[in-house]
Amino acid sequence: MSRGAAARRGAQPDLFAPPLLPGLAYRDNVVTETEEAALIERIEAAQLTPFQFQQWEGKRLTRSFGWTYDFQTGRFAPGDPLPDWLDDIRARAARFAGIDTQALEQALLIQYGIGAGIGWHKDRPVFEHVIGISLGAPATMRFRRRNSSGFERASAELAARSIYHMDGEVRNDWEHSIAAMDEPRWSVTLRSLR
Repeated sequence: MSRGAAARRGAQPDLFAPPLLPGLAYRDNVVTETEEAALIERIEAAQLTPFQFQQWEGKRLTRSFGWTYDFQTGRFAPGDPLPDWLDDIRARAARFAGIDTQALEQALLIQYGIGAGIGWHKDRPVFEHVIGISLGAPATMRFRRRNSSGFERASAELAARSIYHMDGEVRNDWEHSIAAMDEPRWSVTLRSLR
């Protein structure tokens, strides 16, 4: 079975094989179950607000630190500093990505309600490295890239307590989305600036 077919069927990629997509790295168990529970508690206490995109309100709650992007106005601006309780997970994410911890200048906390997902998009061009930590329910991250016959597609299963890193081709050339889920999920996304 090809790597693309394995990904579409939800199989975990071989850690020693080439990545599913150039620039995409993944690892299970970046945090323990105890750390996961503590992170979820911190996220829920972080004064999250409903995600707004123009006149549309998403089924997820969010809060940004370091930098904020307003989807109503297109304004990118400094935000509240990253809280100290993110220091350890930020350092782990930086080690995983092979970058300096201080390069991760933006954090996005998300609480996904039942039936929530994220539609097709690319992260804002101002960001370079995108690193996500998945908490709670597993999720399917989908990828697509337009080609002459429509779209080339792939997917990756994100287990609870896992981490992924998008850089280079997968970050710049592919759109991604998160399929809607039947159970609650939380995530911490850390980004560096270009």
